[in-house]
Amino acid sequence: MTVLFLLTRGPDPLSSLIIQAQEREHQVTVVDLSSPEVSYDTVIDEIAAHDRVISW
Repeated sequence: MTVLFLLTRGPDPLSSLIIQAQEREHQVTVVDLSSPEVSYDTVIDEIAAHDRVISW
């Protein structure tokens, strides 16, 4: 399963822990939406390409 994590305020200890746990069993991609370098076209493409999307 592919999982996309969208971090709205950047990484924090809890989200990092959850992401690490998910990486053991799934293909994980993380997008930090607080970064000024984020392309929203890329975010839309990533959402469509993943089985599950989790927003923090």
